[in-house]
Amino acid sequence: MGEPGFEPPPATIADAAWLVGQWSGEGIGGAEAHESWLAPSGDTMVGTFVQETADGGIMFTEHMYLMEQDGSLVVKLKHFNPDLTGWEDKDGMVTFRLLAAEPCALYFSALTYRCIDPAAGPASGMVVAVRMKSDKPEPQELVFRFRRSGD
Repeated sequence: MGEPGFEPPPATIADAAWLVGQWSGEGIGGAEAHESWLAPSGDTMVGTFVQETADGGIMFTEHMYLMEQDGSLVVKLKHFNPDLTGWEDKDGMVTFRLLAAEPCALYFSALTYRCIDPAAGPASGMVVAVRMKSDKPEPQELVFRFRRSGD
């Protein structure tokens, strides 16, 4: 779960407040994808992600927590199939530790959230990049481009 001796940078849930709201855009294979983040409840933000199929059905969903942990931030999530069966074991989850935080950008291990134009802020849209495990020598990455929706 990271390099031995790695100390995540100090951060609080306030550093992620720009994510709050609903986002829609292009996901896997060009199909629609949607991500929503609720305002913080204490030191945790709850989020959902929906990846649609090409014909508008559900490919999979995620239930996410972005939370303060050990003076920094972490994203914990679980994946679900369209029938709500989980990908991870009952108590299992995927965890991404914070590597760096900037205004309008959060860099986690294998997961990045950043504004398309940091100077313009969230109104410019958001890019989410996920590095995938792969047998290929070069990193495999999924990139999602979102715009604010539902405001």
